Amino acid sequence: MTHSPRQNPFHVIRNGAAALDAIRGAVVAIGNFDGVHRGHRAVIAAALARAKEMGHPAAALTFEPHPRSYFRPNEPVFRLTDERAKLRLLAATGLDGAVVMTFDAKLASLSARDFIERKLVGELKISGAAIGFDFHFGKDRQGSPAFLAEEGGRLGLAVEIVAPLEDEGRPVSSSTIRSALAAGRVVEAAELLGYPWFVTGTVIHGEKRGRALGYPTANLKLDPACGLQHGIYAVRVGVGDKRLDGVASFGRRPTFDNGAALLEVFLFDFAGDLYGAEIDVAFLGWIRPEMRFDGADALVRRMHEDSARARDALERARGSFPALGRVPE
Repeated sequence: MTHSPRQNPFHVIRNGAAALDAIRGAVVAIGNFDGVHRGHRAVIAAALARAKEMGHPAAALTFEPHPRSYFRPNEPVFRLTDERAKLRLLAATGLDGAVVMTFDAKLASLSARDFIERKLVGELKISGAAIGFDFHFGKDRQGSPAFLAEEGGRLGLAVEIVAPLEDEGRPVSSSTIRSALAAGRVVEAAELLGYPWFVTGTVIHGEKRGRALGYPTANLKLDPACGLQHGIYAVRVGVGDKRLDGVASFGRRPTFDNGAALLEVFLFDFAGDLYGAEIDVAFLGWIRPEMRFDGADALVRRMHEDSARARDALERARGSFPALGRVPE
């Protein structure tokens, strides 16, 4: 599940920015790529293979904000990866760059044909494209993969349509992965993603309860739309190039305050100050649901058990961590 990120510069181009020359004439993998899961990677692999054949660059074309957020702003989207996480994952696939198009009223109103002619050919000057079997584009989602292939034939573009991917009968899709995470099934989510699901955040000050209980924690506020099941998890944490194992609680602390959801991470065999640091937290095992205890002593006894179970899970998943590339700030 872990691969070394690419060493060459990864270019991020937003709305026709200056680095466009670096990927001009590319074969582009087109999609929202929320999660950059194994199905997405099949599309990316098709773009990479065709680009290699042609001697051209390969890039991802993706959209921000997520189109669902644009069309249904009052329905929060549980995103598997925010924009930066998505780009870090894409940067580790071997692509030369990513084009991030702003999804707004102007883009949403473009017909499928105009999207191909103005955006893909006119602005990006692509030489080919790879697209998933179910990805639609253009006004009212009228553009289908078959339409892109037909227009590609007319315009001299190589177009690959990538078939659906299944894993033991489960479709490899962002919605299937969201459902797994909503039930705490992080091992299943990792199988579908091709890497352990992770979140990134800045360590903030908490109530210092963990410190008083002998379990000091690094605390992160996650996106309010995060649909991960509340509970206790075995986690591996990235702090720069270091990897640290630990156990984490995600939830509302029913023994104490039932407050806003918070991710609290206790790192094994670690002493140091992480306040203000940005860390990656990868979820490698489910321990138990969040529970209310009759006082601190009962909670601490259970935390000892949780830590032992987390160590076992992490030993079984030794070395497992998402491959993340570097992206320009």
